[in-house]
Amino acid sequence: MRYIILTCLTLTFILTAFRPLQEFTVNGIIMDDQNGLPVSGATVQVKGTRSASNSGPEGRFSITVSGSSAILVFTAIGYDSKEIKVKNDGRELKVKLKAAGKSLDEVVVAGYGTRKDIKEYEYNPAAPADISYPNVQPKPLMGKASGVVVSSRSRKWGKSIGNSNDRFESDKSDFNTEAYDGITENRFLTATENPLSTFSIDVDGAAYSNVRRFLQMGQLPPEGAVRIEELINYFHYHYPQPTKEDPFSINTEIGDCPWSPQHKLVMVGLQGRKIPTENLPASNLVFLIDVSGSMMEPDKLPLVQASMKLLVDQLREQDKVALVVYAGNAGLVMPSTSGSNKQRIKDAIDRLEAGGSTAGGAGIQLAYQVARQNFISRANNRVILCTDGDFNVGASSDSELEKLIGKESKSGIFLTVLGYGMGNYKDSKMQKLADKGNGNHGYIDNLNEARKVLVNEFGGTLFTIAKDVKLQVEFNPAKVQAYRLIGYENRMLNKEDFNNDKKDAGELGSGHTVTALYEIIPVGVKNDFMEGTDSLKYQQNQRAGVASGGNEIMTIKFRYKKPDEDISKLIVHPVIDQHLSLSQTSSNFRFVAAVAQFGMLLRNSEFKQQSSYRNALALAQNALGKDEEGYRAEFLSLLKNAGRLAGRAAKDPANEEIGAR
Repeated sequence: MRYIILTCLTLTFILTAFRPLQEFTVNGIIMDDQNGLPVSGATVQVKGTRSASNSGPEGRFSITVSGSSAILVFTAIGYDSKEIKVKNDGRELKVKLKAAGKSLDEVVVAGYGTRKDIKEYEYNPAAPADISYPNVQPKPLMGKASGVVVSSRSRKWGKSIGNSNDRFESDKSDFNTEAYDGITENRFLTATENPLSTFSIDVDGAAYSNVRRFLQMGQLPPEGAVRIEELINYFHYHYPQPTKEDPFSINTEIGDCPWSPQHKLVMVGLQGRKIPTENLPASNLVFLIDVSGSMMEPDKLPLVQASMKLLVDQLREQDKVALVVYAGNAGLVMPSTSGSNKQRIKDAIDRLEAGGSTAGGAGIQLAYQVARQNFISRANNRVILCTDGDFNVGASSDSELEKLIGKESKSGIFLTVLGYGMGNYKDSKMQKLADKGNGNHGYIDNLNEARKVLVNEFGGTLFTIAKDVKLQVEFNPAKVQAYRLIGYENRMLNKEDFNNDKKDAGELGSGHTVTALYEIIPVGVKNDFMEGTDSLKYQQNQRAGVASGGNEIMTIKFRYKKPDEDISKLIVHPVIDQHLSLSQTSSNFRFVAAVAQFGMLLRNSEFKQQSSYRNALALAQNALGKDEEGYRAEFLSLLKNAGRLAGRAAKDPANEEIGAR
């Protein structure tokens, strides 16, 4: 009997000890403890495990935990980490993260404050003589412009206040009208028949933050959203500062191609001269803010307000800011004001509310008019447009807006386009506006991204040191059988455009880096990408006479203009074929290659060859280099997430496993 009892007790102990831990799901929202804005892209991890999740654009997360004493660790770029012990009580978890280093006391989005006399916002100067604005009437806004509200009242985000018939409360779940241009990938070209490759630089990082938004929502992005050059140029690379009179240094490196070992990669990197903030020229800025009904969502106008106030904190006494808004009409909220009067500027921003239709064309006209009337010679004159791009009143088509912006850009005023929100985000339109406006394009999906673009990269975003920067590469057919430029499909130029100073190209800001990659098929390497053509009867056999160039694999020519000049300067840079194995290349080279591989996989490129999320992850993990802000570490998380989503879609356990690590 004793034996039986002991046996039963032993079995009971064993069964109890090895009983699976109870699993339950924790749902919650992560917020900034200073302003209550949602923190998207935060990592939520079960302590001591590999189980992790990310917060979406509205700060919400969901994660499955095991056991009754699980601890969740919350981390986000720019915030102190936080640990919370969770219980299976079914309640939503509200997590407040504190900004790292110092608190952002001034980042407040709700419209509190004291109502000021509306007369302070009146502005009715005559338009410049050489530009007419028949449909733009600068007026006091309150009670005059349909859908434009300047208010000192507090409000709930996403809900209208007042009784304007133009307002509506949108629900992003009801529809999705986001717009992206299709991308036709650059193909391999033979060096004998196509020796020249010509393109404009691109420093935009909008595609990366937009792709991040999709992945953090648990979705693979549309292929048109994946502009590989913008994924690459989102990151800063450690190139040396220029030592000569030119505003940028030129850096090249050649190594094995990770996804096709028989091929080579050539990395071309430009490093813009870093000018200390105190030495930057004065700024004449016009904030052009969309306050239409489509901007009511928490990730739109409230985030715009918080973003602009971060920028205001960077301004100096010599800088000036005006505030223009548009909805059913356009109007001037605040005339040009010194950067020393920060509180007045912030108060004007705080009083904005959303509602009405979207007269984007009228707003752009008025903003440029204000910028011209406050123009500062040999300084930074710029319009900063904040919108979801959903224009629907007046000049709204891409061609109309491009024509308008193109005309205004000739006045020496640059354009920065900052996109916000989801559901109706018009990426294609934003790209075109920035390109035509001698400017740059960013996508702000959270306050951390706003801090990156407007604080950490303040000079690069707002201060142009070289404009109309073009590259033309001539390949040596004695060494190069064929080549392909990875990305930059929307930046390709005709070969004759290189010497044409009337042809617009990209801008380089203070401290900016620009990186481009060429995949090269060396002479003698068999490939499956080049379709053979019959020999030409009347043309000389170019290959037979190719013996010049020595050990040069290619020559890169650069043209650029100073910001206030119209004549370009030429730089010629030969590249010697100093090939390195992949393991010997710099961390810059390996990280760029990992990001390019990531982009080709997201785009499902026909040129991805042996690419995989596993290979890209291994390459990036060993190339983090200096990562003070944590952006490269965040990329690892996105890579894993993309691998998991792609594996799930293709029912590929190998990629799903990558996403779980």
